[in-house]
Amino acid sequence: MSTDLLDALRKICLVLPEAEERETWERPTFRVRDKIFAIYWDQDGRTAVSCKAPPGSQTILIGADPDRFFSPPYVGSKGWVGMWLDGDVDWAEVAFIVNRSYRMTAPKKLAALVPERPDS
Repeated sequence: MSTDLLDALRKICLVLPEAEERETWERPTFRVRDKIFAIYWDQDGRTAVSCKAPPGSQTILIGADPDRFFSPPYVGSKGWVGMWLDGDVDWAEVAFIVNRSYRMTAPKKLAALVPERPDS
């Protein structure tokens, strides 16, 4: 498991209101009030994060850049999108995708505390 990549992802996830990390399925998951908004993957020599995505977003992202985005196992059929974290990672884009997933998962009052764009 790449601790540098996981630490970078933790910095993005754990600053969100009431976010917590919990190991599930032998991998780190990030939750808000017991609901998962991000899953860290490290398998077969590749590292990724999977997040909830709005309807149609998974298809658009994979179609635009299939080398970077994918339909993750188990949750891909529910519209989640996976993003590879190996290679040259655009951490601003990771933060955007994680924040969007958080806003889709968190109760409305918590979601309202997080800007749509992490840099705003």
